[in-house]
Amino acid sequence: MNSTQAKRYTDLNSHLKERFGKRVQKLTVDAGFTCPNRDGHTSTGGCIFCNEKGSGNGAYQLGISVTEQIQQGRLALFKRYKAKLFLVYFQAYSNTYAPVKRLKTLYDEALAFDDVVGLAIGTRPDCVDEEKLALLDAYSQEKLVWIEYGLQSAHDTTLAAINRGHDVACFKEAVALTRKIAPNVKICAHIILGLPGEDREMMLEGARLLADLGVDGIKLHLLYVVKGTALDCLYLDGTYTCMEEDDYVETVCDFLELLPPEMVIQRLTGDPHRDELRAPQWPLKKGTTLKRIQDTLETRGTVQGSRFMNRSQE
Repeated sequence: MNSTQAKRYTDLNSHLKERFGKRVQKLTVDAGFTCPNRDGHTSTGGCIFCNEKGSGNGAYQLGISVTEQIQQGRLALFKRYKAKLFLVYFQAYSNTYAPVKRLKTLYDEALAFDDVVGLAIGTRPDCVDEEKLALLDAYSQEKLVWIEYGLQSAHDTTLAAINRGHDVACFKEAVALTRKIAPNVKICAHIILGLPGEDREMMLEGARLLADLGVDGIKLHLLYVVKGTALDCLYLDGTYTCMEEDDYVETVCDFLELLPPEMVIQRLTGDPHRDELRAPQWPLKKGTTLKRIQDTLETRGTVQGSRFMNRSQE
């Protein structure tokens, strides 16, 4: 995608620049959380696609504090993007899965920097309650706050098959509770495309669900195989077959067309670590995939939301 080609969806960078008047870069930190799906509260195995790092980089376990991670990240992101404002993203594992006192200490630590304009909190829908959401609500009075709930699929059968540990109703309840307790907090939902047993129509039910719920943002991910996970075993024995890039691009475009035009698209594909990735290899060329999505929308003559208004007639 060349720099003059207007995106046909509402991307996060443009959304943030419109709000703050300049580039705001997401800065990822690992705060040493765990997950109820790994520590025995819900399960010990975790989701079939997740490894022991829980999508993090292990920085906290290496003794690097949140403050140090932010200091290092600010320098790196300024060098790469000339970014001067930052949204601190608590990413690894479930970042509301702790007592409120500890959460406040960590969130306060991140917001102590003058150039940090807000927080993004990655978590599970079964890891929030009124007290935790009240804390986020207090921050949202002055800062931008996103809470990112991992839904992954709109189908309970799939959630059970991937050992997710919660159902769709749990996600809906978390969204409703967030709206009630913390109305200024923005809600982002994570959806994975290519989950075992799901065809394209099943995947698109996720778009319809999120459109009906009116969440503020979405992250789309490809299900890729990370070495050493339960999914890796399924892939190696031939039980699971990865989604091809052509199918992924077409599905993403279908998904975007069904979403409200104002919903913020925070991600359209993931960022696998090269040394951990088993398959497929095409996600390593993220720029190519993003360009193909843009080009496909151009060829179709559609944009995000093209099918949103008449989706009930489909």
